[in-house]
Formats: sequence, C-alpha cells, structure tokens
Amino acid sequence: MAQIDFATAARPYRGMITVCMVAAPLLQTLDSTIANVALPHMQGSLSATTDQISWVLTSYLIAAAIVTPAIGWLAGRFGRRRLFLISMIGFTAASMACGAAQSLEQMVLFRMLQGVFGSALVPLSQAVMLDMYAPHERGEALSLWSVGVMVGPIIGPTLGAFLTESYNWRYVFYVNLPVGVLGVIGLWAFLPASPLDRERRFDWTGFSALALGIAGLQLMLDRGETKDWFDSAEVVAEATLAAVGFYVFAVQMALGRNTFISLSLLRDRNFLTCLGVQSMMALVLNVTSALLPPYFQGLGNYPVMLSGLAMAPRGLGTVLSAPIVVRLINHVDARILMLLGLGVLGYSTWQMTEWTPDTGLAAQVPVVLLQGVTISLVFAPLQSVAFATLPGALRTEASGVIALFRNLGGSVGVSVMETLLARNTQVAHADLARFATPFNRALQSGAAAGAWNPATPAGAATLDAMVNYHAQITAYRDDFLTMLIGMVPAAGLVLFMRRSRLAAADPDAHVVVD
Repeated sequence: MAQIDFATAARPYRGMITVCMVAAPLLQTLDSTIANVALPHMQGSLSATTDQISWVLTSYLIAAAIVTPAIGWLAGRFGRRRLFLISMIGFTAASMACGAAQSLEQMVLFRMLQGVFGSALVPLSQAVMLDMYAPHERGEALSLWSVGVMVGPIIGPTLGAFLTESYNWRYVFYVNLPVGVLGVIGLWAFLPASPLDRERRFDWTGFSALALGIAGLQLMLDRGETKDWFDSAEVVAEATLAAVGFYVFAVQMALGRNTFISLSLLRDRNFLTCLGVQSMMALVLNVTSALLPPYFQGLGNYPVMLSGLAMAPRGLGTVLSAPIVVRLINHVDARILMLLGLGVLGYSTWQMTEWTPDTGLAAQVPVVLLQGVTISLVFAPLQSVAFATLPGALRTEASGVIALFRNLGGSVGVSVMETLLARNTQVAHADLARFATPFNRALQSGAAAGAWNPATPAGAATLDAMVNYHAQITAYRDDFLTMLIGMVPAAGLVLFMRRSRLAAADPDAHVVVD
C-alpha cells in the first residue's frame, strides 16, 4: 500500500485539474436555470399543463437537495475520484436522455437523475480545490472556483434563450455533452485518488428524515400557491411530512451516536454563520434571476432573446471583478469584503425598487452588472472563512452541507417570493380598482371615457388589464424591497464571524491509499 500526499500527487497537473474543477460546478449550476426560458416550448412538445411543466424544474432541485448531504460519506466510502467520474458520466448521460424525452413522465424521471448525479459536482470540486492548494493560496483558488458556481445560474437564461430560439429546446440539454465528455477525460487523466474512510457508518435514519423534510418543504412551497395553501389536503400533507422529517432529523442529530452530519461542523461558529449568509445571498441572487426575465418580457415587452441578454451583465460583472478580489483576499479582512459586497448588493436591489417598464436598458444594465460584482466580493471570502477553521477531514462533508444550504436558500427563496409576487399583485389590484369606477372624473371625459369606460364590457376589460399591469409593477417593487430588508440580518451575521487568518502551512495530512 503506497501512501501519497494528495496535493503532491496533484501538483504536476494542477492547472488541468483546476479547469475541470471550475467546469464541473458550472455545468451543474447552469442546468438549474438553463431550462427556465424553454419551458413554454417544452410544454407544447410534451403535452403538459402549466402546472405540470414546472416539475421539470422542481424535480431537479428536489433530487439534488436530497442527495447533496450524503456526498461526504459517499466520497469517503468509494473514493472521491471514482465518485466524481460516476457523477460526471451519469450527469452527461441523464442530460442526453432529457433531450430525447418523449413524454412528461420521462422528462421528470431524467431530470431527477440529473439532479442525483449532478449533486456531487459542486461539493467534490470545492473539496478538491481546498486539498490541492496550500492555505495561503486557497483564497485565490476559491475566488476562481466561485466564478464557476455562480456564473452558471446567471448565464443559464441567456444561453437557454439562444439555443431555444436558434435551434430547439432539446439543445438546452444536448449542450452538456461536449463539456461532460471533456470533463470525464480530464478527471480520468489528471485527478489523483483521495483518502478513503470505510469505517464511518451511514446514518440511514438521519438521511431519510432529512430527505423527507426537504422534499415535503419544497413540494409545499411549489404547490401551495396553486392549491390555495392549507385549504388543500395535499399541501397539509406535505407540510406535515416536512415537519415530521425535520423533527426526526433534529432528534437524531441530538441523540444519535453516528449522525448523518458531523456535529463538529455545527460547533464551528464561522461555518454556521457562513451558512446563514450564503443562504440569504443565494435567495437574493436566485430570486432576481427568476423575477427579472418575466419582468423584462411581461412588463418591458422585451423579446425572449433580449431579456436573456439583459441578464448577461451579471456574469460579466463577476468575471471582471474576480481578478481584483483575488488580489485583495489575502490582504484585506474577509469580513470587510463581504460587507462591501452586501452593501453593493443592497444598493443594486434598492435601484430595482425604482424601476418601471419605462426605465430602459441603459439604466438597468449597470444595476445588473453590480449584482455580478457582488458575487465575487461575497462568495469567495465567504468560502475562505467557512473552511479556515475546519479540519481537512471534514472538507468534503462541509462542501456538501454548504451546497445544500445554497440550494435550499435559492429554491425556497424563489418559491416564497413568487408567492409574495402573486399575492402582492392581488392586493395592489384591489387597491387600484377602488378608483376604477364610473364616478371617477378622469374616466368621464375625453378618450378615457370611450376606451376605459367601466360601464361597457370592452371598457371594463381594458381598464382591468391596465389596473393589473400597474399592480404587477407595484408587486415587483415590493418583492425587491423585501429582498433588500432581508440583507440586514446577513450583514449582522458577517459581524458575528470571528476574524481568521490562513495558516502558512496546512496542518492536516492528506494521505491517499492506492
């Protein structure tokens, strides 16, 4: 049995491995949003209703969220290199199957498989980057890695719009093939083996309870708005499953001898606060990605391609600011960078509360660009702080937990804010409709008396459409304002973090058993 230090074994191929480690999470996170703009086209091809086609997105998110926490145990049991290769091959194959799906049932099944195999790509790539680079180099390495993680959801709508309009919605999934094949070749050729941990037993109780809780919560949030929430027996059942699952998981974590998630992670103050900040950041960024395309298309009357291009500056902002953050991260307190990033994000979100359909791209593009800058300023320092005080043996598991909270923050946030958008639209519509009466003098003379006369069916319909239009503008503003307020506790968590400095040498030994 030869024992080889992982960092030493990886050093000759570190550049190629880094490319693979950035491409793998980019591929996985890209697929979380690339199908969004293709849903109407998929709906017609698969003969699905509007409610049913949403399962194409939900099935992927639920499957990925359920499997993600188990990545640490799987990597220890089967080896990180082997798990990485299986995940990349399975993800690529599932992507091709999604592109070839002929029915909604097939599509949902293949999207679930995509989520299962893709769930390992982000935590495994992050763990490899941490093990491959020395502590004083990790800030720069994680800055580069963060670009791959966060740019995926940003460029997804743009790339999805281009492929759907220029070719076919199936190419939204086929585009994964060349990247997946190159990734498998790169991993096979350059990635060394990693330590194995076959002594740790798998906590089936904790895993099953957490899976039940996550699935129940996501289904409740996704289905609640269409099922009238707790007036529906289905939503009540899903809420009950979520509550029971999370309760059993909490009891198992408190009393179990071999818990699904190591208690050492939950005792680390920096790690816990980073989970909270990352969840809030994922919420704001994912919700913005979900709200802006329909805002541009529905209220701004942008064509699909233009609405996708309007989102592109976020990725550009991330790419342009990443080299600057790389230079700063080893010289400036990470908490200062994070607070600066949250401040920039708050300013950009506040600017969105001032938007109207007449604002125009000239004013919108700089705001979207600033949000991309935020990604570099917050996420790279956040990853450094989260892992600075953790032992090397917990890195893969910690990466899985971080990915879980990022996915939950984004998916739960989207569900909640979409619900608030629908409700706020109804509230604003009711407030504005009070003035849409025959007694309003503005509707009694001139062109308005003819076009918007509420006493005639045509006039009432036109007036209702106008009221609903302005109600949606108000609802979007309220959503952006809610997200702005939600950043205050995130800034408070940053202040609660301990200041940590990266050691000059890694005290942990990374031994590979061949």
